Amino acid sequence: MINTFFQGIFDSSTISVIPVSQFLLCIGVSLVLGIVLACAYSYKTRHNGSFVRTLAILPAVVCVVIMMVNGNVGAGGAVAGAFSLVRFRSVPGSAKDIGAIFIAMGTGLITGMGYLGYAAVFTAVLSLIMVAYIHMNLWDRRQISEKQLVITIPEDLDYTQVFDDLMEKYTEKNNLVKVKTTNMGSLFKLTYEVKLKDPAKEKEFIDELRCRNGNLEIMMTNQEIGSQLL
Repeated sequence: MINTFFQGIFDSSTISVIPVSQFLLCIGVSLVLGIVLACAYSYKTRHNGSFVRTLAILPAVVCVVIMMVNGNVGAGGAVAGAFSLVRFRSVPGSAKDIGAIFIAMGTGLITGMGYLGYAAVFTAVLSLIMVAYIHMNLWDRRQISEKQLVITIPEDLDYTQVFDDLMEKYTEKNNLVKVKTTNMGSLFKLTYEVKLKDPAKEKEFIDELRCRNGNLEIMMTNQEIGSQLL
């Protein structure tokens, strides 16, 4: 009776029916691996609780999609890829967010194909690597002094050389990467990539910029975050 209830209306002799016990096992393993991945993602980093919870259940969602298309990876991948676009079309995510989404989708795809052992190894290895990178603080130290600086100036101020002396005083390197007009052309927004000589003098640097730009808006962010705001 229970097996009849879980049979699809389009089932035929050419389409295999997944037993309920295997279906529940795959979902259970996917949820456990999703929790492991979510814990690794949030290890020693600031994170969005809603995103972490979604990340934990994403492998189970992808797993169900793959199982329902009877192992057709092409069709299942297309549907799961459409699901992932929901994230990319909303608030832009960091590289770490996008990487975690792909890992979660990979875990769900493997479990949906029935390779539970491979899925466990895949998730464990990548989670350990992720935690190790965070613990060793690889490639993060140089980002402390590397910032994205956005300065608003009035249209009558020549931006080509107006900040050169301050940039030379406070930065090791600087690069003007974007110029944008705003407020009906009455203001310019200048976007710089800068590396500070001394991160402790960031406020002093901003104060001198404010004196130079007429106390208009100035924004300084980490490069990864700043690139999402532009």
